[in-house]
Amino acid sequence: MEVRHMKLSLGPLLYYWSREDTLAFYEQAASWPLDIVYLGETVCSKRHLLRLPDWLELADKLSAAGKEVVLSSQTLIESESDLKALRKLIADGRFKVEANEWGAVRLLAEAGCEFVAGPTLNAYNPDTLAMLAEMGATRWVPPVEMPRDMIRDMLAALPEATRLETEQFGYGRLPLAFSARCFTARHYNLQKDDCQFRCLDHPDGMVLTSREGENFLAINGIQTQSAKVMSLAHRFDELSQTGIDVLRLSPQARNMDRVVEVFRALCDGNITAAQAPARLDRFMPAAPCDGYWLGEAGMNYHPAS
Repeated sequence: MEVRHMKLSLGPLLYYWSREDTLAFYEQAASWPLDIVYLGETVCSKRHLLRLPDWLELADKLSAAGKEVVLSSQTLIESESDLKALRKLIADGRFKVEANEWGAVRLLAEAGCEFVAGPTLNAYNPDTLAMLAEMGATRWVPPVEMPRDMIRDMLAALPEATRLETEQFGYGRLPLAFSARCFTARHYNLQKDDCQFRCLDHPDGMVLTSREGENFLAINGIQTQSAKVMSLAHRFDELSQTGIDVLRLSPQARNMDRVVEVFRALCDGNITAAQAPARLDRFMPAAPCDGYWLGEAGMNYHPAS
């Protein structure tokens, strides 16, 4: 069976877990067959059971375990304290940073730092992508709703001299949108400033249903996610054809080690794309979807033929 040379990354933790659970998760992740690990709080500045020194300590341990470590920036910068935290993240300088908003891009470019262009930068055309590369981006993550054909066409339109890795969101609840309002706090009739950290009660987000009783969205503090779990395992053979270099797996509360095992088996050619869904299904917190990859409604799913 042909061996596929695809890197695997563990995306930033999108949920709010206890300090003990978070540290235990990354202690286990050090032994998982991953190439890249993203660390840091990207969703809400009120989530501070781990602060920058804690993330940096984890980064040192994971780097010593042979992982490429990237520190992810917050997606919404809403206050002077948020900006101060961003500056500290960039000033450390030991690890590459994933820029998740354009202020971070500017600061990284001014500092002459190479960086990863995160999915929330909304780079939808090759000119924007080329500009990011000129500013120091060495890898980009397409917006989660971008279909494969558009990714392929964008990469084909880049100048020949532009060297840029492409990292595709390949597994996990899709981060769809961010808001200044906290949906979890509102659900509990609480003010955002007095949210009582209710996100801790929902380690994989809180699923919302439509009037017809169908699981529709998941709320995660200020972030809106898909209720279904994006999985491109059964479309693994299409990834390299599209130009994907890295496949991102988003953390979940349980069985993440087993999820990584399945995708590593795909990367190493030990199982086929058609075999992967049967191995993944029992480890997923919800039904799969792949619609965005195909240019359809995101919640659609087309099983392997």
